Amino acid sequence: MKIILCGYNWIGCNVLEQLLVNKHEVFVFTHENPYYIPSLIDECKRKGISYSCEDISKSKLPFKPDIICSIYYRYLIKPHIIQGCNGKIFNLHPALLPKYRGCSSITWALINGEKETGYSYHYIDEQCDTGNIILQKSIPIESYDTQQSLYNRVMFEASKDFLKVLTMVRDGKVGHAQQGISSYYKRGCPYQGEINPQWSDAQVERFIRAMYNPPYPYASYKGQEVKSMQEYLKFKTRD
Repeated sequence: MKIILCGYNWIGCNVLEQLLVNKHEVFVFTHENPYYIPSLIDECKRKGISYSCEDISKSKLPFKPDIICSIYYRYLIKPHIIQGCNGKIFNLHPALLPKYRGCSSITWALINGEKETGYSYHYIDEQCDTGNIILQKSIPIESYDTQQSLYNRVMFEASKDFLKVLTMVRDGKVGHAQQGISSYYKRGCPYQGEINPQWSDAQVERFIRAMYNPPYPYASYKGQEVKSMQEYLKFKTRD
């Protein structure tokens, strides 16, 4: 098949490898990355795959794709692109949709004290994370999880289902409408990364773990970095 991969980070690299092993013709839309993000650009160069860092919605497609896959892509994809592949376009979202639409879904699930999260492969429509569910699985949130560990666990498990979902989309599986109460979180650091002294210790402890994703900023308390609950309690006793 002719496939366009809109991807980023290590999961984008993983999916590209799966597509190439299965002999698909691939073009990649991705993003420039800082040094600490695994580079899909470099992976394309190593494998001789054509790519672009332009917004797919503002670019001319290199060919008429059979399927478009969005795997941690950070631009919204516009209706004319959706129509250009006859609606065979899907996204991987690290949450159990319709909960946690939008951004930072793993982070917010930790902050909010959820017992589980997961991933949803869904069709892309004209709104944000609202398309029919193709495949969805839950993953428990452990008491020791940080944002980093939970994100990696979710995406690793999701990568195992990628080719299955690709086949389902190819075969015209319609999926099913999202069910349940929806929630949405916009892009940006939760609470600007600042611990609220009015929170309970349990809330603070979850927030510290949710902010833990080096080399991004840690949680902070009155302008001071907080890497652990022990540090927070030391700062608090000085007030």
